[in-house]
Amino acid sequence: MGRRRYFGTDGIRGRVGETPMVPEFILRLGMAAGRVLDREGRGCVLIGKDTRISGYMFESALEAGFSAAGVGVRLLGPMPTPAVAYLTKTFRAHAGVVISASHNPFHDNGIKFFSPTGDKLSDEIECLIEQALEGPLPMVDSARLGKVSRITDATGRYIEFCKSTLSAGISLKGMRIAVDCAHGATYHIAPDVLSELGATVIPMGISPNGLNINDGCGSLHPESLQRLVREVGADVGMALDGDGDRVLLVDASGELIDGDQILYVLALEFLRTGRLQGAVVGTEMSNLGLEHALAAQGIGFERAPVGDRHVMDLLRRGSGVLGGEPSGHIICLDRTTTGDGIVAALQVLGVMAATGRPLQDLVAAMPRYPQELINVPVSDARAVARHPKLQRAIQESLQALGREGRVVLRPSGTEPLLRVMVEGADPEAVRVHVRRLAGIADDCVMP
Repeated sequence: MGRRRYFGTDGIRGRVGETPMVPEFILRLGMAAGRVLDREGRGCVLIGKDTRISGYMFESALEAGFSAAGVGVRLLGPMPTPAVAYLTKTFRAHAGVVISASHNPFHDNGIKFFSPTGDKLSDEIECLIEQALEGPLPMVDSARLGKVSRITDATGRYIEFCKSTLSAGISLKGMRIAVDCAHGATYHIAPDVLSELGATVIPMGISPNGLNINDGCGSLHPESLQRLVREVGADVGMALDGDGDRVLLVDASGELIDGDQILYVLALEFLRTGRLQGAVVGTEMSNLGLEHALAAQGIGFERAPVGDRHVMDLLRRGSGVLGGEPSGHIICLDRTTTGDGIVAALQVLGVMAATGRPLQDLVAAMPRYPQELINVPVSDARAVARHPKLQRAIQESLQALGREGRVVLRPSGTEPLLRVMVEGADPEAVRVHVRRLAGIADDCVMP
């Protein structure tokens, strides 16, 4: 498998107006993907998008590219990423495409692909698409051009699917739920899902204008939602990101509940109800408190590299059903095929409804160890991470921190940075060690 030039860990992404996020490239991407994904030219692909202003432009370019390759297109309009995954599977499409840069600002955009089963494309298929991009991409004969149509009931289909993931007999009646849709792809979906399940909904972030997606709102900026929860006396708050594949929660006191705490609540509920299979999967950045709290309940825990693709790979290898990241990517494989913010939140709301316990009670038994992270600018993060001087210093820190300490070095996948994270029981010790290690990493930067 060759080195990928355009595809990263979550599709293709970049600043609009700079390659690859320009119409000419996206047109060719549609042609290349059409040739690879549907070699017979008789199937169709679904295209959804979030609410960025550039989505219209890239939707048209992809539509033209697929049609030129002889592939039919069915347009979904604004639709969460996990909704496209679900609809791709139910419509028996050859592929699903999402035009989104997830939690990034409006001036970025990206392209994500899903397979016919609602999974992300394999590395091998992405490499084949990149190879096709390097060669000639002739248009098919005009009689074989792909036709384009719009699916008008996509929103209703996905709303019904989300509701179906809540256990039978569970109602949200009597709950006051504040939900922040980040002016993104869930703005016309999440409030309806909650209200149709009986909740009283206080929405925010539901007025997209093409430029305000993720702008001071959503899971990346939950402060406004925390204030809203306190002001209106909500039982719980939901902060989604721009494309709806991640969620953070807020308890009734306004405290933020991250992805690790969500995993803890769901792991215990899955164990109680017999849904749990295999180990729970987190990442290198998952809090040590989650690992210890799960161990105390006899629940296995494994760590994957950062990124929901890696979490998914480890879940599938271990036949697991529950995994996620502190950022709020939560995967419930017994309900859906990818990370889904609305579905994950519904599973927690279902526990609250079934037990009558508030969210702060459900997470109270999970300790959260202090973590600090420093980004060190470097030209070659991997070389610095391997430097003998830094490795010796890490071993010294680990010995000092003891069993309740961790050190993680992680080269950034998008910037020339080495991320240095230290975790431990004593916040002052964590602070001292992370600064020491970041300073040594800076000294190890190659000239």
